[in-house]
Amino acid sequence: MTVDGWPVALSGVTETIVTTQRPDGQWNVAALGLFAGETVTAKTWGRTRTRRGFHETGEGIVQFTQDPVDFVEAACSRRTDHQPILESADAWVRVSATSIETTDEFERWRLDPVDARIETERVPTTNRGYYALIEATVGASRLDVPEYDTDEIVARIEYAKAVVERCGGPREQAAWERFTSLVDGVALD
Repeated sequence: MTVDGWPVALSGVTETIVTTQRPDGQWNVAALGLFAGETVTAKTWGRTRTRRGFHETGEGIVQFTQDPVDFVEAACSRRTDHQPILESADAWVRVSATSIETTDEFERWRLDPVDARIETERVPTTNRGYYALIEATVGASRLDVPEYDTDEIVARIEYAKAVVERCGGPREQAAWERFTSLVDGVALD
């Protein structure tokens, strides 16, 4: 286990998947960027299901995965699951979520580890297609946020598409197909 109960070392902004339990017992699956620092924080933008889940239960399960399809589903769809931990999770940490800042646009949360587990240890590789896909999903999540320039985001997504086509493997290609089917109203051709 790494410092402070996190199962992985965190620096900068680490893109993850978080699950929060819904009142019907299902688990909402969403992307969540973790901001490393003295404490780990995250922002929820707008009135999201993750934000609602943090308020209702005070916790969530942050998951670290390299599966591009799961990441696209989490970032761009309204995915739910019967189980709180995805099969693709290499590690996970159950966190308590405490609101520390609220504005009209976002809410910032302090995330404190409660329980954690490493499921799989792997030797990391760098697949440019995977990372371009992650950048595209982050961009897509900002399309309806007034503080971001839509034309600039679309240009970033178009660049990411070219990188995925050139550098991505079969799983990244499948993830890009799913991404384009989920992101409505964006000229991705």
